[in-house]
Amino acid sequence: MKKLIERKNNKIFLSDVNLTKRLFISVPLTGLIRAEWALARYGQVVPCNWSQVEMISWMDQFSPLGFLVADARNVALSHFISGGFEWLFFIDHDVLMPTNTFVKWNEYMLKGDTPIFGGLYFTKSVPSEPLLYRGIGTSHYTKWKLGDKVWIDGMGLGCTMLHRSVIKAVWDESPEYQVGSARTRRVFETPSNQIFDPEKAAWITKGGTEDITFYHRLKEGNFFKKAGWSEFQKKEYPLLCDTSIFCRHIDWNGVQYPSKGEEQQFQPTSKN
Repeated sequence: MKKLIERKNNKIFLSDVNLTKRLFISVPLTGLIRAEWALARYGQVVPCNWSQVEMISWMDQFSPLGFLVADARNVALSHFISGGFEWLFFIDHDVLMPTNTFVKWNEYMLKGDTPIFGGLYFTKSVPSEPLLYRGIGTSHYTKWKLGDKVWIDGMGLGCTMLHRSVIKAVWDESPEYQVGSARTRRVFETPSNQIFDPEKAAWITKGGTEDITFYHRLKEGNFFKKAGWSEFQKKEYPLLCDTSIFCRHIDWNGVQYPSKGEEQQFQPTSKN
């Protein structure tokens, strides 16, 4: 069976791929999950002809246990790359996705014109803010309504689909390193460093999260172009968030965020 694997210079290259390797699901775990998460994850509506093998075994899922988030993602990538999967889906163990997520993702996968897309979720905080960003240091992006398809340059990785071509381009240029007994590559990295600025005579601390760091690395390293998505390299905001996939962010006490109705300001205005 022929399936899309890579795009180069806006041309589709086909390779022989087993249908059961269409989608790889990774869930970084700390060892505990809420019952609400299990119900959301395993209560998904499965699209028709999604894959008979996957339906029997549910889905190929790799869940790294006991690692930092960035390391867990990198360990999963080694299995994703070696397994020859076409799409990678990150669903974090504290993100509750709606039951139609796979149905919606299947539409995007069939269309095949967007390399990275994901669902919407908010920070686990009060007040809770949407994890949608345009630019660095500009706070969260607000000019959208629930149900919109929003183009941004930063979002969470907790409910995100990534095409193999993009991951492979970064993988090939990432250094190898050891995580416990696993050998992988540092595609994802949580930035954390401290430097002394002699001009200011002060220590400067830099930090952040692995998701935003990864997205900006894609643009700065020309990885969209290297992966065959040159039109996305030119885009100011190359990431797509489908806010109709509105996920809840749950903590260990069962509180689901946004918990104070913060999403109400993004409700579409009714038209009479």
